[in-house]
Amino acid sequence: MKKKILVIGGTRFFGIPMVRALLREGHDITLATRGLTKDPFGGQVLRIRLNVYDGQSVRDALAGKSYDVVIDKMGYGSADIRNILESVECGQFIHMSTAGVYRLDHMDIREDEFDGRKIPLSWRSRGEDGYDELKRLAEAALCQRYDGIDWTAVRSPYVLGKNDYTGRLMFYVENTVHGKPMHIDNLDAQLCFANADELGAFMAFLTDKKNVRSVNACAAGTVSIRQMLEYIERQTGRAPQIHQMGSVAPYNGTQSNSLRTDKARDLGFVFQDIHGWLPGLLDDCIEAAKNESARGKL
Repeated sequence: MKKKILVIGGTRFFGIPMVRALLREGHDITLATRGLTKDPFGGQVLRIRLNVYDGQSVRDALAGKSYDVVIDKMGYGSADIRNILESVECGQFIHMSTAGVYRLDHMDIREDEFDGRKIPLSWRSRGEDGYDELKRLAEAALCQRYDGIDWTAVRSPYVLGKNDYTGRLMFYVENTVHGKPMHIDNLDAQLCFANADELGAFMAFLTDKKNVRSVNACAAGTVSIRQMLEYIERQTGRAPQIHQMGSVAPYNGTQSNSLRTDKARDLGFVFQDIHGWLPGLLDDCIEAAKNESARGKL
């Protein structure tokens, strides 16, 4: 069924495949952003400007508007959730949360290992606390203040994919290709990740599901940094330089962890195994790193 959908964010990384999936399904899409990043959707979407971290900006932009679904990719904390849900009417609210709401220190983490109803609710926004704690408070707001709304909180680990503005995966590739030392403290920790295209597709998929509440979203299987570096070495012939005094690696401090995705599977969405798509992504990163190196020699 065609729906009227407001997407807050959606102009980069996994937001782009998410919006494309929604457009393929024939929905009417409005993008709400600060207008700082161009999007590739042309006349296929409507656009409004707002700053989700500024309550007055949100009220000015959304007052009197209603949507079948609101997808929030930008809100950090509870105050941002309040800014949105007290300014607009919606039949369904989907919030991009994070696996960081859990203690990421063991395998097979289930959704019930964090419950936003069991923490004190306070109203905070970006810059007022750490990212993971803000996301816990965002979910607490949904549970404790807005539970009468059909809401979903999507909990994803680190996301991998093309056009990754964070540069985390490229750190390991570029430093190996260029022979630069890296300080890596978790070579053998088994880590879970999400695929950007798949996460975008899952977010779009959820617009047809009711009363999901919290749900994990990540690739099946895990991989270690050592396994990734060994693959890069096989493809390039260059051994990674690992040294205590090297540049600090972005995934340091992370212990072995994985998320159970039984709930997503029961809804009808099956995530691919990470080993099916990660080699191709690493190949793309290697090619980009080599091209950058070649340009530097010109």
